[in-house]
Amino acid sequence: MLQVRDHMQRLTHFLSPELSLAEALDQLHHSGLSGLPVLDERRQLVGFLSEQDCIPSLLTGSYHCDSRTRVADLMNHTPLSIDPDESILDLARQMTGARPKIYPVLQQGKVLGLISRRQVMRALNQQLKQCQAT
Repeated sequence: MLQVRDHMQRLTHFLSPELSLAEALDQLHHSGLSGLPVLDERRQLVGFLSEQDCIPSLLTGSYHCDSRTRVADLMNHTPLSIDPDESILDLARQMTGARPKIYPVLQQGKVLGLISRRQVMRALNQQLKQCQAT
């Protein structure tokens, strides 16, 4: 069975709720991802911030030169997450709707990594190629 744990990316980047919008965007761009989990001081998941979440504040902030916006003001406070033992097929079904493109992978409340739509598609494509080869 294709499992999330076999295709996820280990957690190397995350955000703090107190970061400014500019600092958060720098970290997002440095990570190469379209969104990052927001962790508290105990490294517990408290939210998720995507590029899409930032656009309205960027428009307003850049027009008015307002830099007071923090990650906590913009993040999704109830992010969807996935267990590392979940099936890639089940996650792909979830992603067919208007769902996030990237999910934090949680085990016992700790973020182990992230899995994106691209990684899910890559895993399914590999599976398809194996089916065609037989």
